[in-house]
Amino acid sequence: MQSVQKQGHKSGSKRWQHRQQCLHPTFVARGAFTLVELLVVISIIGVLVSLLLPAVQAAREAARMTQCKNNLKQIALATDLFHSAQNYYPPARYQPRPGDDAAYACGGEETTWLVRIMPYLEATNLEQRWDYSVAYSDHDDFTRATTLPVYCCPARRAVGDAVGVGTIVSGATIWLTLPCGCRVPLVGGGDLSLSGAVGDYGGNHGDISPGSAGLPTDFNYGGNGNGIIISVRARCRDGVPRSPQDRIRMASVTDGLSNTILSGEMHVPVGRLGVSPFDAFIFNGDHVFNTGRLGGPTMPISKNLKGEGDDLVRWGSWHHGRCNFAFADGSVRTLSVHLDTETLGFMSNRSDGNVVRESE
Repeated sequence: MQSVQKQGHKSGSKRWQHRQQCLHPTFVARGAFTLVELLVVISIIGVLVSLLLPAVQAAREAARMTQCKNNLKQIALATDLFHSAQNYYPPARYQPRPGDDAAYACGGEETTWLVRIMPYLEATNLEQRWDYSVAYSDHDDFTRATTLPVYCCPARRAVGDAVGVGTIVSGATIWLTLPCGCRVPLVGGGDLSLSGAVGDYGGNHGDISPGSAGLPTDFNYGGNGNGIIISVRARCRDGVPRSPQDRIRMASVTDGLSNTILSGEMHVPVGRLGVSPFDAFIFNGDHVFNTGRLGGPTMPISKNLKGEGDDLVRWGSWHHGRCNFAFADGSVRTLSVHLDTETLGFMSNRSDGNVVRESE
């Protein structure tokens, strides 16, 4: 009898243990990763990262491209609103022609069109700090250096980085004339070093056909540009510029608003951000290349991100192989940097009779 009880007890004990194992299974401990397993895991992670990085970079570039195009859209809309209010496009800057009558012989050192459109970009408070009849260098540091996010392409900079250092030239400065007809100052002893806002978008000054031979008819003098945002002569009173004399209106764009560039991305060489004249003050109207660009034969969209020299007046971007433009109808389009210069010239000249259709 005792033997049977013991057997029954043992049998019940085994059943209890089996039940406990089912309810609380015991896992068998194993050793750590081997070196081979660790290397395999690292290799897999490396492959996944290498596959993921291009996608992340592409997504970031797509976001930067979208923001850049949106900036140009806002600039185009603000320019259109300026035209609606004033019945002419904002002048790129004041610049008298050599030999002009005294009534138009003043100005040349004042501010630019990017200040004039500020009220239509919800920045009236900044625009009111500027005096269009006073030289750029006579404004205070805060005014010169304060800009808007819409003037900065995210592929290059944020608004907090959009301040550069440059030189405001004196009468004793020696000038270097480039093949484009642009004059670049060689720093002289009497020059004044200042800080100021820099940026990425310029107005369409036209093509090079008016000339760049040092004549009063050259493209860079007031009223000669055949683009839309051009240098103009000022109406002077007591030697002070009071209002624009040369006014470009929508009716002047006879090739059609949808066929003519209004503004776009200005070429700035890599490694030259904030360095004048390659990345010049966008509110300083003493040079056409500060806030204007040319396009056409001899003036292609820049392909070389390190290019300098004549690239001072070329379009160009840091978006690989592409450059964004706003047209006068308010549309924004992306053009290839390999676009032929003849077509670019047709898009730059407001009234040459050569119309480029989308299908072309």
